[in-house]
Amino acid sequence: MYCPFCQFTDSKVVDSRISDDGTSIRRRRECPSCKRRFTTLETFSLSVVKRSGVVEAFSRDKVVSGVRKACQGRPVSDRDLALLAAQVEEYLRCSGLAMIPADEVGKAILPYLRKLDQIAYLRFASVYCAFDNLDDFQSAIDALRAEKEDS
Repeated sequence: MYCPFCQFTDSKVVDSRISDDGTSIRRRRECPSCKRRFTTLETFSLSVVKRSGVVEAFSRDKVVSGVRKACQGRPVSDRDLALLAAQVEEYLRCSGLAMIPADEVGKAILPYLRKLDQIAYLRFASVYCAFDNLDDFQSAIDALRAEKEDS
């Protein structure tokens, strides 16, 4: 880390703190050359690799907009969608990978959406999992019913 004052090529970490949301680290540093202190903010970047090979930053907004379509006309609030997106992001961050394939993001959404609204889950799964016929829907419905009976 370069010193912003004298451009010395090294610095010493004096103090480190994790942010409240756990997504960044604030470090207080000191330059061994000029002895001045400065602060850095380090964040963990989560990227999504699309099928085309294009890499873009993970976006909670994109998760929300994708799931919102499946929730159209359902009793799901914007707050519920924001919470779902945060849960998906946390799950993906815990994977330890910095580059996540786009289909893994979809797979990560499914269990949270299933808990939130079963109809929205079926809508999302029908597109994401490319249901071809009524048997695919029936299998998904049977799995939901079996899950409900187990709980």
